[in-house]
Amino acid sequence: MKKDNKLAVLIDGDNVPSKYIKEMMEEITKYGTPTIKRIYGDWTKPHLAKWKNVLLETAINPIQQYSYTTGKNATDSAMIIDAMDILYSGSVDGFCLVSSDSDFTKLATRLREAGMQVFGIGEKKTPDPFIVACDKFIYLEILHTDQESDGSKGKTIKSNVDKITPKVIRLLKQTVDDAADEDGWAFMGDVGSLILKKQPNFDSRNFGFDKLTPLFKSTNQFEIEQKDQSGGRFKLIYVRNK
Repeated sequence: MKKDNKLAVLIDGDNVPSKYIKEMMEEITKYGTPTIKRIYGDWTKPHLAKWKNVLLETAINPIQQYSYTTGKNATDSAMIIDAMDILYSGSVDGFCLVSSDSDFTKLATRLREAGMQVFGIGEKKTPDPFIVACDKFIYLEILHTDQESDGSKGKTIKSNVDKITPKVIRLLKQTVDDAADEDGWAFMGDVGSLILKKQPNFDSRNFGFDKLTPLFKSTNQFEIEQKDQSGGRFKLIYVRNK
């Protein structure tokens, strides 16, 4: 994934707690450079007051959107219109849509149809339609949790981590099979990319692991092998079903 991608970060201020913003912006820089940073909301409302200092520290541009009538979300509409304007300007390579609202499902789909990379960021309550409409979906909870090492390499203990269920194991095994060569070995990078295509919200951090390889090792269901990269400094990691 190119780190020089220009990204538009559009935040639904009515739908995302301000406590997540610093960790979220750090996460976004892993996928590109946030060249457009906007947050939408009715800034006359008291519940958005907590955002003031955070926005100054992160240089996010607040966009005022009055609530014209009760029961209608004008913020969503303003964010969608701006996203389409940015798309047609040709100034970015991808979008980060920050919300836990399924109303942005159609927007994410439309942006991907136009060749844009779309990263969704929201809380675990986010409905599935919005999650699967994105190339990758990141839960805010894994970016903002108290964590401590348990002494195992590559593993951290976090609150609210998901369990590695038989369904997760089946996903891992099937994906290794799909990406494997004739000997059953699959490059871990290819496995990770394929898992995301199948399940955009899959993230090793959801299970308390900072990387994918320690997650695979913890299940005792796979063989892991490191191979020297031809002409490279780093070893390549391969995985095979036992």
